[in-house]
Amino acid sequence: MTSRLRPRRTLGAAAAAALITTSLVAVPSGAAPAGKTGCDSRTNNTYAKLLECVTLDGVLEHMEAFQAIADAHGGNRASDTPGYQASVDYVVETLEASGWSAEVVPFTYDAADSELDQLTPLAASHPHRYATGTGEGEVTAAVVPVDINLVGDRANTSGCEAADFAGFPAGAIALVQRGGCAFGVKALNAEAAGAGGVIIFNQGDTSAGDRFGVLNPTLGGQDIVDIPVVGTSFDSGVSLAQAGSTARVSVQFTEVTSYNVIGELAGRAEGNVVMAGAHLDSVTAGPGINDNGSGSAGLLEVAQQMSKSRPENTVRLAWWGAEELGLIGSTEWVGQRTPEELEEIALYLNFDMIASPNYYFGVYDANESSFEAPVTVPAGSEHIEGTFESFYTLRGEPYDDSAFSGRSDYQAFINEGIPSGGLFTGAEVVKTPEQQAVWGGVAGESFDQCYHQACDTIDNLSHEALEVNADAVAFAVFRYAMSTEGVNGVRGASVPGRFTIPAPAGPEHTFAGPLGGDDGHDPDHEGEHE
Repeated sequence: MTSRLRPRRTLGAAAAAALITTSLVAVPSGAAPAGKTGCDSRTNNTYAKLLECVTLDGVLEHMEAFQAIADAHGGNRASDTPGYQASVDYVVETLEASGWSAEVVPFTYDAADSELDQLTPLAASHPHRYATGTGEGEVTAAVVPVDINLVGDRANTSGCEAADFAGFPAGAIALVQRGGCAFGVKALNAEAAGAGGVIIFNQGDTSAGDRFGVLNPTLGGQDIVDIPVVGTSFDSGVSLAQAGSTARVSVQFTEVTSYNVIGELAGRAEGNVVMAGAHLDSVTAGPGINDNGSGSAGLLEVAQQMSKSRPENTVRLAWWGAEELGLIGSTEWVGQRTPEELEEIALYLNFDMIASPNYYFGVYDANESSFEAPVTVPAGSEHIEGTFESFYTLRGEPYDDSAFSGRSDYQAFINEGIPSGGLFTGAEVVKTPEQQAVWGGVAGESFDQCYHQACDTIDNLSHEALEVNADAVAFAVFRYAMSTEGVNGVRGASVPGRFTIPAPAGPEHTFAGPLGGDDGHDPDHEGEHE
């Protein structure tokens, strides 16, 4: 589901009412956006000025540039490809033209060459991708299907329980099917049962998007297993499931250098840095325009429109490399920092997939009111959650919690105790009827049916979600650029205009209540004036 481009909506009715009562002049709903020359030359030092200049058209210009880069470089912008290098160059040129400093920071990681060859009862080289988090090695052995289902809707829990591997022959290759649990659970269970390698094939149905093509599985982090793991298509899985099947699976690592881009706008205060980031790379399967051209473009538009805003705190924006290979770029950058440099980072905001075509508005659940996080969420993160909830309240938009699942670049910052938060509009998970009732769209379909596929193009967007979330990015970055007091106690400067940030609406306004989500409580937020 892709929305048509329409005139920019500046502020919704609820927002306009709030702004009028606080004496902040708002752009009338439906008014034409400020001209490019006007926005480029003026100081956007209030919420109203900044949000007027952060436009849907502006964000789409960057996303169209990413699409053109992919089109010119083999259809993708994946790490260690010419498409990624061209994306790096584009970000650097855009930042420097806007008056930001831009640093290209190298890091190294292990890439892999992989093979999946069936030997018997027929000889075939199957299309595949090595899994993020795979081990290294080569195995030639019998292929043993594990509780797979090739008929009907192909619903299954293949490999989700250790009991699925009862009697599994040591050294054999486990053939498991997508469905029922995370890919990493299947791979870990197979390794514990003595498998020499794992092949994960697609489910073979359309109830949650097109589950027939070649899988690009992520196991949940870097190097979680010691055996080779690859993903393949449903048809290849059917072939490999034949009686008497043997195969060769190989994954061999090589060292690769890639790059993060770090942009910085110096603040008046010293030693208090506000960071926000988005991963710049795509998967090899496609151009990655929602995942994550959306977050990358949103940050670029905000950088351009904040370039003359004179922040109190230094603003540091990051475009991460090799996220799709296991959060490598952000993890390496954090690891390159000294303890003193990490101490200066007041907070980190993450923007990964903010325009999914079948979207919901998700805010990372720092207070764990809906989802228990796998690690301790740093103190101060609840304030960030409240900031995004307040923005959606201001705009009259429903929101709900999104889990801190460890699947995006905030993880490296959380691991260092840095307060974190951000936005997410959904990936491969299926939208529920309850979510459809709140946000529209199509229940029973993935939030993004083109997730990690060739169809993640410039047409794979919700313009409505992108428009709202680009403003949400600007609102949060600008707020903390002026003061991080609610997060880390460091006082800053007031935003001109005497604007009151509203308390999050909470479930009593059905913003999160229908889904059993956030409680809307932020004791540091209510009645706060800026």
